[in-house]
Amino acid sequence: MSAKTLRILLVAIALAVAGGAYWLWSVRRQAEEPLTLQGNVEVRQVNLAFKVSGRIKDLLVDEGDKVQEGQRLASLDKVYFEDSLRQLRAQQEQAVANLAKLEAGNRPQEIAQAAALVAEREATLANMKVTVDRAQQLLKTAAGTQKTYDDAIMAARQAEAQLDSARDALRLMKLGFRQEDIDIARGQCAERDATIRIAERQLTDADLFAPSSGVVLSRVREVGSIVNAGETVFVVSLTTPVWVRSYVSEPDLGRIRPGMNVDLRTDTPGVRTLKGKIGFISTTAEFTPKTVETRELRTALVYRIRIVADDPDGVLRQGMPLTIAVETPPATNQMISDRLGR
Repeated sequence: MSAKTLRILLVAIALAVAGGAYWLWSVRRQAEEPLTLQGNVEVRQVNLAFKVSGRIKDLLVDEGDKVQEGQRLASLDKVYFEDSLRQLRAQQEQAVANLAKLEAGNRPQEIAQAAALVAEREATLANMKVTVDRAQQLLKTAAGTQKTYDDAIMAARQAEAQLDSARDALRLMKLGFRQEDIDIARGQCAERDATIRIAERQLTDADLFAPSSGVVLSRVREVGSIVNAGETVFVVSLTTPVWVRSYVSEPDLGRIRPGMNVDLRTDTPGVRTLKGKIGFISTTAEFTPKTVETRELRTALVYRIRIVADDPDGVLRQGMPLTIAVETPPATNQMISDRLGR
């Protein structure tokens, strides 16, 4: 081998070693450098409506106002709900009184009155029996008639039947009311209680409260409007917590996990870096949306992630673009080996 050929071979080997070393250094550097993503603040808004129908009496906030969770935003005219509740409570009192009457049974005075009627009928029957005996004796001596005797017999039978009826009435008085009637009255009381609870919830639902902290985007109705249940009154943008939507390419998917801290930067000058954590990571790959700007080809597969961010100063706006720096741990030998094996 000539000296020239040997020099060329040595130069080629040196270049190959240098290229391999540079490539290995670039892979290690890429694996160790922070992961930077692009994302946008997700649009989160809710349409607020009353659960019941009625006329709007008060609107306490306007477009652009900040609201807190549980804050009352609007109210309906409650006079109809209050009147209905009073009527139901009066009906409940009637049902409770009727149940108490049935459970207590008849009063002693009523039982005594029934007993006195029995005694009266017993005396009447005894008198009728004496009359029958007298009519029979007169009939035997021809001083009486058959008709008088028959009339006395019929009157005695009538008095005996009336006595039996009075005795049955007395027994019923002492037994009280039927258990079935008491059960019906008790069921009516339970029905009234349930109806009152429904009316009380409807009265409570005449107030509209904010489900979460946010900003009023739109006031759809005005005071005096008649609204049906479910018709939108306010549109509120939810601001707590702030969700940021981003996409990570398939090669970088292994570098993130739920709970990792991230730094969020806006394009607005003077705004400090915000903190957040990675939450949801999609398990399904998709093609890069056209609105996402990455260094990969647009046909590359990406995975959608969600970042829950803190915004104490309220600088984030829905749809605002953000730059996301993921605080990834140092690259491991296994990660580098995986990249070398691709």
